[in-house]
Amino acid sequence: MKEIRKARSKILTPREAARAVRAAKCCGEKVVFTSGCFDLLHLGHLRSLEEARSYGDRLVVAVNSDASVRRIKGPSRPIIPIRQRAELLAALECVDWVTSFGGRTPRAIIGALGPDVYAKGGEWPLALLLEQDLPPGWNGEVRRLRQIPGVRTTAIVERMLQKSEHSMRRPRR
Repeated sequence: MKEIRKARSKILTPREAARAVRAAKCCGEKVVFTSGCFDLLHLGHLRSLEEARSYGDRLVVAVNSDASVRRIKGPSRPIIPIRQRAELLAALECVDWVTSFGGRTPRAIIGALGPDVYAKGGEWPLALLLEQDLPPGWNGEVRRLRQIPGVRTTAIVERMLQKSEHSMRRPRR
């Protein structure tokens, strides 16, 4: 039970996350921010989070709310509700804090937290990140994270559905 409480203690409201980031920066720590849906946590997520953490002293992860995921990914998503997604992320050693946001992009929460580094998956065009995700006047560093080809939640879900459909079509013996 202690480990679960430890993970849960790393889940912060946006206001608490802003305080934690300010305190870390006052201590001279470099804070890295990343965000995403993180529906069905997989190896690509883990490696991206570990890489993001390597760019600073602290890593804060902002998770899209359930409503935000539905707007972006469609009505069948998320598969895992936000509280569970947040707790799974918080349990990872490389993650210091987890918070959530409800917008389509993390622009508002980046503005509120003021991290030193914004790390985002390499599948996102840099111009789009600069235009949509970053608030005006933010002067941090943007880092692109490496991807593992073919390891994406949408691809995993599609493979699961195909296997399920295939097994349903096979005659039972």
